[in-house]
Amino acid sequence: MNALIELNDLRKKFRKTEAVNGLSLTVPEGSVTAFLGPNGAGKTTTIKCLLNLHQPDGGSARVLGTDSRELGPKEFSRIGYVSENMEMPEWMTVQELLDYCRPMYATWDRDFERKMLKEFDLPGDRKLKALSRGMKMKAALLSSLAYRPKLVVLDEPFSGLDPLVRDEFIRGLLELTEEEGWTVFVSSHDIEEVERLTDRVAIIHQGRLQLDEAHDELQARFRRVEISLPGAAAPPLNAPAEWLDLQADGRMIRFVHSRHANGNIQAQVEQHFGSEAKAQVQTMTLREIFVALARMYRLSGEANGKGGVK
Repeated sequence: MNALIELNDLRKKFRKTEAVNGLSLTVPEGSVTAFLGPNGAGKTTTIKCLLNLHQPDGGSARVLGTDSRELGPKEFSRIGYVSENMEMPEWMTVQELLDYCRPMYATWDRDFERKMLKEFDLPGDRKLKALSRGMKMKAALLSSLAYRPKLVVLDEPFSGLDPLVRDEFIRGLLELTEEEGWTVFVSSHDIEEVERLTDRVAIIHQGRLQLDEAHDELQARFRRVEISLPGAAAPPLNAPAEWLDLQADGRMIRFVHSRHANGNIQAQVEQHFGSEAKAQVQTMTLREIFVALARMYRLSGEANGKGGVK
């Protein structure tokens, strides 16, 4: 399968801060990839390097097979981009925005435009400045999808949206993505919403890739474990490396198991705590997995004397 995004040792520095530090990542065609990380991890900087809004200081970024520094009208006509910080021509109505954008794209689909106007419940005669933030984001998404791009890049598209609008936005995007077979690269802190969209997950921390995995495989190997003991609990000194966020509370031991395989947890628990120890095992959401990993990355950075990227 072709890769629509290829990052190879990508680097971007702002003064003394390494915002992106040797990032390598491949986004296959037809995938919906969640690009996750804590604040300051380098997500937006990476996206701006992808779209030639920033020049990389090292390494390379290729989009649709073209070096990001050489992207031109041909490539941009195949890329849809929506960001929380997009500036909109607020003196225009929704329909005037679409009329303005349409001649720039030979592949603009008027029927598709009308369909999305209806599905997004957008008032064509309303000025953008009179719209709520959620409606503005819908208008931005429509103007970025009506020409049927091959790649859709979303940077915090759900920020500030109320729950109903966010649900409508996600549902509409999910349906369109399934129908059109788009490749989507989405960065967001709304992990519960992203979870509904994605089939791949990439996590970065301090500008470096920490994880790149199929969504279903990631959730299959993570479990939350709670152990009840007959006496006072204390974490074992030689706990396995795959036991994350290990905590003791009274007679309980809690941790996140990052290498779960059916049937192996109880045997591990008995090895460390004896045959009377009983383990309760629960599946985890993508958000819970991300929080556990982010905590591990932060503690690892603190142990190595490294602060977060600002």
